[in-house]
Amino acid sequence: ARALDLGIAADRKEAIAELAQKAVAAGADVIVTLGGASVGDHDLIHDVLTGEGMTLGFWKIAMRPGKPLMFGRLGDIRCIGLPGNPVASLVCSQLFLKPLLARLGGRNHRQDIRPARLGAAMPANDLRQDYVRAVVREDDGALVATPFGIQDSSMLRMLADANGLIVRAPFAPAAAAGEACSVLMLR
Repeated sequence: ARALDLGIAADRKEAIAELAQKAVAAGADVIVTLGGASVGDHDLIHDVLTGEGMTLGFWKIAMRPGKPLMFGRLGDIRCIGLPGNPVASLVCSQLFLKPLLARLGGRNHRQDIRPARLGAAMPANDLRQDYVRAVVREDDGALVATPFGIQDSSMLRMLADANGLIVRAPFAPAAAAGEACSVLMLR
């Protein structure tokens, strides 16, 4: 693949539209935006890309971190609007962008999800699917996933220290240490 870095757009619709038009003119297969995909005053990506003709596939998903993720098509170009929080952006890249790029490159992509045991208790989950940063280690031939206590999506350090994400289904009940879980391995 060849990446085309169009730079940083100012928080103005015209500036974002200009960069989107450059991507179209360059024949991009995928447009990836970072930030500006939520619903704040400066979150303009959705409005600009739909104004440029993007057909929206989805926007705002029941996932944590990563709720403001957006996907659509601008003609044949796939558009992914990643959240602005660094952890949310990286988790969404792992779950959505990597598989898309692999597929476009003619390769299969399978997430490395493994069974494990919890290394600490976890509270009940709400309506979103959670991807909880954790340290995964082997203990007597089995994987043990211990979640970090802080899961704020702006805390990049916890993701840097994590080698896996505990996958918690929506409405999962509280779970005690030692209970079974699924872990998406990051490395």
